[in-house]
Amino acid sequence: MDEEQARELLGFLRLDTRPDLKGQATGYILGLTGSVEGRTLLAGRPDFLEALLLLTGDRSLAVVKDSYHSLINLSVAAATHGALAKELPVLLHRLLDPGYAFADQVCTLLSNLSREEGTCRQVFQAMQEEGLGLARAVEAFCTEGYNQKAALHYLGPLLSNLTQLPETREFLLDRSRCVVQRLLPYTQYEASAIRRGGVIGTLRNCCFEYKYHQWLLGAEVDLLPFLLLPLAGPEEFPEEEMERLPVDLQYLPQDKQREKDPDIRKMLLEAIMLLTATKAGRQRVKEKGTYLVVRELHQQETEPDVLAACEKLIQVLIGDEPEAGMENLLEVEIPEDVEERLQRLDREEERQQETQSEGPGAQTGYQGPSR
Repeated sequence: MDEEQARELLGFLRLDTRPDLKGQATGYILGLTGSVEGRTLLAGRPDFLEALLLLTGDRSLAVVKDSYHSLINLSVAAATHGALAKELPVLLHRLLDPGYAFADQVCTLLSNLSREEGTCRQVFQAMQEEGLGLARAVEAFCTEGYNQKAALHYLGPLLSNLTQLPETREFLLDRSRCVVQRLLPYTQYEASAIRRGGVIGTLRNCCFEYKYHQWLLGAEVDLLPFLLLPLAGPEEFPEEEMERLPVDLQYLPQDKQREKDPDIRKMLLEAIMLLTATKAGRQRVKEKGTYLVVRELHQQETEPDVLAACEKLIQVLIGDEPEAGMENLLEVEIPEDVEERLQRLDREEERQQETQSEGPGAQTGYQGPSR
């Protein structure tokens, strides 16, 4: 598409264009965004992005739908985020409008925008400035039927992406708000892996705040059973081992199934691993029979990256305590040569996993929200 063709096409992307021509134009744009070449072309054209954003307010539902889907496809590229971020106030109001028919599309768009830290911070700031803070977002997420026209499953990944910011984690972990407790039941939300994975990504990111570990593992939150239960199968344990497990993991039914999504299983293991960063956390996690559940998972697991996460956690659970002064694993300063060696080993491990996962029938699972 040369410049003259682009200008001609852009001329049809207007609110006052004849409906049939406008529909053909947005349909053509949607087709373009289905290819890498088309997305690259449009990502560098803020005028097209602005036109599509304008058409999300069109009277034609078909035009609005195509415009949103085009924007969602384009928002995968970070190059589009600057232009799209200009409409954050409008998008956020639409997202939390209980009667807005395209709230799911808005939610997906915001989830894509918030993956990059810079735009994520813009989303957070816009929420604050528009009086649509995290409390409203969590309320919408946790209220069944908040919007009768939209499921809002992508609010999960959006919350997870927002927790890459310390201020979001601090809000969710504020003991006076009881926010994190409201999210816990969604670790087993069977109707949507997107929502379930988003919540687990949110909880995992919150576990980076080690000063809250004792509270998270204590009676007020009791996070560990919610992380372990999706990883547990129907295994029977000897009585003395069974008594070590949290009550919710004892005597599970024979039809109990583990979390099916490998990326979600990996995030659950990562969250537990983070909870072992402090000495008090390690003791609590070990006392609750975590090793038993992870051991059985390891025996059944077939995904290389989940197996690796299992093995790292098992090493902590059965290993000796760190030396004095190194009890907090998140605060330990690693010598530069050791860090370089660990990074090299990580890269080698990633290459091995990629090699193992290639070949006929290889599939990509749920892409967990970024931290």
